[in-house]
Formats: sequence, structure tokens, C-alpha cells
Amino acid sequence: MAITGECFCGSIKYQYDGKLKDGRSCHCSRCRKAFSSQASSYALVEPTEFRWLQGAELLTSFESMPDFGFQFCSRCGSTLCGIHKGQPHGITLGCVNGDPDIDIGYHLFVGSKAKWEVLPTGIISFDGAPPES
Repeated sequence: MAITGECFCGSIKYQYDGKLKDGRSCHCSRCRKAFSSQASSYALVEPTEFRWLQGAELLTSFESMPDFGFQFCSRCGSTLCGIHKGQPHGITLGCVNGDPDIDIGYHLFVGSKAKWEVLPTGIISFDGAPPES
């Protein structure tokens, strides 16, 4: 079943025809700023199974490090996806319509989380990046 998503103002819409992978929540200071929240909620996608349905011309890209960045709506500012070498790498779970059928498997960079954030007990978390598999 296809997963759809859109920005806050509804100007940009997308569809993903694959299974989301590697759901995670990042608590680093960069994600807090990019997502205007205590953390990001993000899942990986296969670029070949992702497509913009509407409003792609309204996307603005920001490269946060070489070859990696985010795309967001130039009208409302919603962060829609992460990109790698200009292609969708993952989607932000907050912009998904309905149930994306994925759980947050782990929390990363909790060592630099906001002082005011209280994490739930019993979660899998890493002070920094997760160890390589």
C-alpha cells in the first residue's frame, strides 16, 4: 500500500510505494533546529520508489553537509525529506498521512538532547551515532 505525505499548507504532496526502513529519532542540536522540535522522526526510503505528486517546483533544498541535506516547502517551511546526492534518502514521519506502519527503533544523539526533554523509559538509545552494523 502506498504511503502519502504532504507539507503543512498542502502545496507539496508525495507518494512512496515501498516499505519504510530504519525508523529513528535524532536528538542532536542540528535536527532540533531543522525540525523546530525536540527531535526528528525519520525513516529511510528507496529513491526509486519515491515520487513527488504535486508542488515539486516549490521545494527548497538545503545541503547541511556535503551530499546530504533536506528539502522543505518554500511556502510553509515543512521539512519533507532528507536527501543524499539530490535524491530522497528518507522522509520525515511528521508529514506522513495516516499510519506509516513503522516504529521508532532507536533514539540517537541523546547525549546532546535538549535539557528540557524527558525521554521515555525503556527505549533503545545512543549518546551519539548508533554503532555500525
